[in-house]
Amino acid sequence: MTKRIAILFAGQGAQAVGMGKDLAAAYPVAADLFKQANSVLGRSLSGVTFEGPEAELTQTANCQPALFVHGLACLAALQSRLGGFSAQFAAGLSLGEFTAHAAAGTFSFADGLKLVAERGRLMQEACERTTGSMAAMIGGEEADVRALAAECDIDVANFNSPGQIVVSGSVEGIDKAVAGAKAKGIRIAKKLNVAGAYHSRLMQSAADALAPTLASTPMTAPRIPVIANFTARAVNTPDEIRSALASQVTGSVRWTETVEYLVDVEKVELLVELGPGGVIAGLVKRTRKETPVVSITDCATLEAALPQLA
Repeated sequence: MTKRIAILFAGQGAQAVGMGKDLAAAYPVAADLFKQANSVLGRSLSGVTFEGPEAELTQTANCQPALFVHGLACLAALQSRLGGFSAQFAAGLSLGEFTAHAAAGTFSFADGLKLVAERGRLMQEACERTTGSMAAMIGGEEADVRALAAECDIDVANFNSPGQIVVSGSVEGIDKAVAGAKAKGIRIAKKLNVAGAYHSRLMQSAADALAPTLASTPMTAPRIPVIANFTARAVNTPDEIRSALASQVTGSVRWTETVEYLVDVEKVELLVELGPGGVIAGLVKRTRKETPVVSITDCATLEAALPQLA
């Protein structure tokens, strides 16, 4: 009997210089996606992705489209290698939600890439206009982290896995939260090396400016259910999808609930991470450790994953 499979896509922070280079060399379908991306964007995204420098790839305006293309290149290479691979569900962490929709056919590769590039540009501008930061709260209860965020006038950005929650907001508020974490019973509070306060109210200007592009991007119902970050549930109609993608710019990423929903409710039996870093696999293992997860980021990991996927 065919296993129920969900494909999962990485978010910002997972990027690495060189990602996709060997896939593009080995698989024409992967090379074509990077070539298309260069044409659509009018610049060498593949050059930055394959060769760096790291500081340039890390810029939000480059990082988001690069991860989008790389995730879809991993999927294209996998489908080329197996000739009939299909999944029943898709999801992605933050930026990865857009990649998931492209994989599910909600919008075309070119339209999705233009949307993601605009999102990255607007979020980078929002970072430059504000003084924001983020911090990981590890080993604390959700209620305590929420209370701390409220006291410090910051937002809860990511529910990544049980015991790992990220807060986001002003530098002053984040510093206050880090200082006050132990008093709330939070074991570790660690400030993150990020350009700004993602998934917080400081991204409101980006959310507002992205709305017209979301409205004008052609969309259709996805071929397979895509689980939204903002609701941790499937979105089906173009209106629902646009609303969910707009909301997640400033809203919380409910990744823990997303994994729980896929495994507990939809009875997914195998999770396939498509993208660099293995970040998604690590979060899955901390959430539902009994559920198998394989990560595909390059030719070697693709070959290693084939026995479980064939």
